Amino acid sequence: MEPKTVVKEKFFVVLRGKSRKGFCRGCIGRVEAETQRGELVGLLYGSGSNAGTPKSGGVVRREDIYPLTRHQAQLLLFISSASKRLELLCNPQLFSAICDLSQNDLVVVKHKKGHLPGLVKNLMQIGRKDHKDDLHMLGFEVEFVDSDHNLSSKKPAPLPLFSAADIVQVVPSYSVPLGLQWRDGKYGGRKAVTRISSMPNIGSRAHQVRENHAEQSVTQSQSLSTCHVPLEVGSMVEVMSNMGITVYGVVRWLGLPAGKTDEWAGIELDYEVNGCSDGKYGDQRYFTCKESRALFVPVTKCSPDSRFVCSSPGRETPKPTEAPPVPPFEDSEEDASPIPESEVLSLLVGKMKGIQGHINSCYLDATLFSLFSSSVTLDNICQKPADTEQPTTCTLRKIVNRLRRQGFVPADSVMNFRKQLGCDTFQTEEKDPEEFITVLFQEVLCMEPLLKLRSRGETSQGAYTFQIFLEKEQMGQMPTVQQLLDTSCLSGDLKFEEMPSCLMVQMPRFGNKYKMFSHIIPSTELDITDLLYNSPRECFLCGHLAEYECLECLPDRKLQPGRIKQYCTTCNTQVHSHHMRQGHSPKGLEVPADVPSDSPLPRHTMQLFAVLCIQTSHYVSFVKYGADPHSWLFFDSMADRCGNDQSGYNIPEIRACPELGDFLSESEEVLAQANPSHTPELVRRLLCDSYMFLYQNPATPLSKSNHQEP
Repeated sequence: MEPKTVVKEKFFVVLRGKSRKGFCRGCIGRVEAETQRGELVGLLYGSGSNAGTPKSGGVVRREDIYPLTRHQAQLLLFISSASKRLELLCNPQLFSAICDLSQNDLVVVKHKKGHLPGLVKNLMQIGRKDHKDDLHMLGFEVEFVDSDHNLSSKKPAPLPLFSAADIVQVVPSYSVPLGLQWRDGKYGGRKAVTRISSMPNIGSRAHQVRENHAEQSVTQSQSLSTCHVPLEVGSMVEVMSNMGITVYGVVRWLGLPAGKTDEWAGIELDYEVNGCSDGKYGDQRYFTCKESRALFVPVTKCSPDSRFVCSSPGRETPKPTEAPPVPPFEDSEEDASPIPESEVLSLLVGKMKGIQGHINSCYLDATLFSLFSSSVTLDNICQKPADTEQPTTCTLRKIVNRLRRQGFVPADSVMNFRKQLGCDTFQTEEKDPEEFITVLFQEVLCMEPLLKLRSRGETSQGAYTFQIFLEKEQMGQMPTVQQLLDTSCLSGDLKFEEMPSCLMVQMPRFGNKYKMFSHIIPSTELDITDLLYNSPRECFLCGHLAEYECLECLPDRKLQPGRIKQYCTTCNTQVHSHHMRQGHSPKGLEVPADVPSDSPLPRHTMQLFAVLCIQTSHYVSFVKYGADPHSWLFFDSMADRCGNDQSGYNIPEIRACPELGDFLSESEEVLAQANPSHTPELVRRLLCDSYMFLYQNPATPLSKSNHQEP
């Protein structure tokens, strides 16, 4: 089919999609033509010395690109790493501010000595431009400001050259101390520059601060710094550094450090700053974050992050569906695959990431993010033929595709889904995740129960989640999920009739306040071999084929308490000859006739991929996004808020938490002795607030065969 000619020159960057015909994520191209199917044919700009010269191109889908101006394309072209280009685009307000930079604008740049302030002196064109189709690469010459707030007076030397990706902050003129002197002695005449925002909505434009509003901006900044707004863990704040640079971050800890008498705040900054730590102050660790991002200051030095404060009188605060602006999304027939591990951090981590919460939707937001953000096992569960889909299924697929392609789902999409569920309480009230999961799999996805449970040898019953029931006296103070599941199944005489593809285990917690256990240790691997009905099992002691199991032996301190005890005939006789076990009543097992008694038996295990947590009626989630033990994310759909309850909007946030991998890599013995109060903040939340653990069996992913017949 012949392509249609495109008259107007257009540049673009590829945001998503599989690499095909010359294009991959992060590459820059120019549209040459459009096919009848709506796909774009374009030229590809390479890298290195010939970066500005287009090569033979290929075909890319319109929904997989983001359009660029020539100026934007040239700035991105000087960034050699495709992933760093995409990372910059995930902060569109910063990118917008960088595109608007002019001479003598103040910026903070990444440097071998850390993050340093400096003045933009020149916009440099790099590379040759032999033909009209070629592009110059654009970089910035920056002159550093020394620690005395004066420009360096050392012998002139060639100014260092920085790409757009090296600029971590564009400093608006009104946030610079009035005492800062410039070389020409002028301050007030500088052009006010866009204040950047960390809201990652590609295509949105930051509010432009013009010269005639500079005085008003100074007044607003001063009023924000003097107002007494109560801070709490999770509040977004700004702090004026000693060098006169405003830094931004999130409060991770509040309290009294050793040797201090006033309340201090531990802040995780948006980027690395020299002299900062990884969450330690002195010899004490108060939280954990990346190196050089933890700043400790008195609370009085903190102000609410003015990028998210809507304090202008007479200015209406945007509604959740109107602000912040989000890029348009056109869903395609092709379902988005789970986000590759290598791309998760650049696409998902940050503020205004994940699923935006609204009106008690956190139970739904956290559940959807846990199930669909990165799980390979659940990849096919909503891939049904289009002609048989219900509106709710279509809406769900759009939410999943938008999350995986753009990294952000606005509140109106989820509110529409809640409305389509057909129950008023889904729209306005907070519900339990297990109730939503049942409706999701049964009515929206039309899937058969994920679990088939057999009780006391009777006919199996279907279920979508597994609720732990047991007596507190049966367990220690800090049980593992494995111990809870084993004890609950044995106490209720329950067995899994077959190996499930997905097992969601609800902890023994009833209501929003009552917890049976103050801390629960996650089991990263769940072994259900001994919980499968009519499946061959090993003797607990000798490893031969088991013929008996004993519930009374479960808590025995001499026999690994918490572990299921099943025995061959010989070991059963020996164990129960002990005077303390003679009153036990071992139960005979149904042993398959064709299994040799001494042959090794395979183990059936499931892998932890997400955890739902609750604290004071608010749900959040932890998600394992890759094979690396440190590949963990923390998601909160309502981490912060802009505006009031009537007219504001929630700010979701996703944080990387590799410290969780360090903690879970320890042995169960070490974990059982851990003091949660001395662990990093997110590790403590996982131990104390766990509500439901989600496990998957990668060997048997859910597929269309699990769907009920329409």
